[in-house]
Amino acid sequence: MESYLLDWANLLLRWVHVITAIAWVGSSFYFVFLDSSLTPPVDEDLKKQGVSGELWAVHGGGFYHPVKFAVKPPQLPAHLHWFYWESYSTWLSGFALFTVSYLWNAGTYLVDKSLMNWSPGAAAGVALSFFVIFWMLYDGICQLFGKGKNGDAIVGALVAVLVCIASWLACHWFAGRAAFLLVGAMMATAMSANVFFWIIPGQRKVVAAIKAGEAVDPVHGQRGKQRSVHNTYFTLPVLFAMLSNHYSFTWSHPQNWLVLILMMLAGAAIRQFFVLRHGYKLGRNRHPLAYALAGVVVIVGVIVWMKPEPASTAAPAAVSSGAGYDKVQTILAQRCYQCHGAQLQMKNVRLDSPGAVKLHATQVYQQAVVTRLMPMNNATGITEAERLAIKQWFDAGAKTE
Repeated sequence: MESYLLDWANLLLRWVHVITAIAWVGSSFYFVFLDSSLTPPVDEDLKKQGVSGELWAVHGGGFYHPVKFAVKPPQLPAHLHWFYWESYSTWLSGFALFTVSYLWNAGTYLVDKSLMNWSPGAAAGVALSFFVIFWMLYDGICQLFGKGKNGDAIVGALVAVLVCIASWLACHWFAGRAAFLLVGAMMATAMSANVFFWIIPGQRKVVAAIKAGEAVDPVHGQRGKQRSVHNTYFTLPVLFAMLSNHYSFTWSHPQNWLVLILMMLAGAAIRQFFVLRHGYKLGRNRHPLAYALAGVVVIVGVIVWMKPEPASTAAPAAVSSGAGYDKVQTILAQRCYQCHGAQLQMKNVRLDSPGAVKLHATQVYQQAVVTRLMPMNNATGITEAERLAIKQWFDAGAKTE
């Protein structure tokens, strides 16, 4: 029953997390586009009001004319829309999902004893520390170096180094699948923290100053813009890290940390293309195609580098002669019954009878041979010869008689 309820919690939290993430990323991307596409106002009345940029757009059968006041509008409207619950809801649902999926069974999902043989509690504690320490270091870099000459470039380089170090540590301390997700969650935490600690508080100070009739300090807008830009470059790397847990060939690679770093780099480069293309259309910068091509080249390079070696056509004689159900049943008893036997049925899958094995034969083949996700983190030590035996049994018809 616990496994069944955890599966439902996982499904519903994942659903909510995707919905809120779409809302957050969508609004973030829209405002990056809007800022990059604004042009100086033509109307004299708009200039007198202090409008710094305007945009005309058509969508859904109507015309839209948003304008931007760089520091403050002449007066505050009766209703002012704030963009923060998209961020907070995404982080809260994501952290809840991380708790249900990884922290709840840290010994199974976080720990790979071939890397670090620590207790589930220690693994969970170190995983959580990634969120806090990364944010503190990232925030410190922004505050120390973000205001000086070439501040954006220096901050970008230092944060990139920080992400690389965190990726290397995560992939050497945690199971590959968890490591990728942990790095993504770490960066997403910094994104939401930017909203919570800097962007929204700064905007509240601006609104309070306007209401009090005081001068508005432009630093709040400048800092909010800086952190918002950081968030947009984090987005594609975070999405790759989150989605990769469904593709074991990425995080199970011997140099999985390098795979993660290169793919996140490619994502950031491609995002740079989309950010700059709006300015290119207005003649503000050169065509950013080089960034997109650089990202694609990195991805293609990773694909070529990771290509599997040609499979040997000659199967071991011992395995060929023992690829029937009796052999497979012995493998399942040794490697799978702990989670799919009489006492526990993770994912509602039970494999300790011929009928049950026949019912789940395709799942066994996919999870143990194709994706190699099971046993989780190879906690029970299944061998390559045993995976091959399962493959030969399945290819021969998956008979259980």
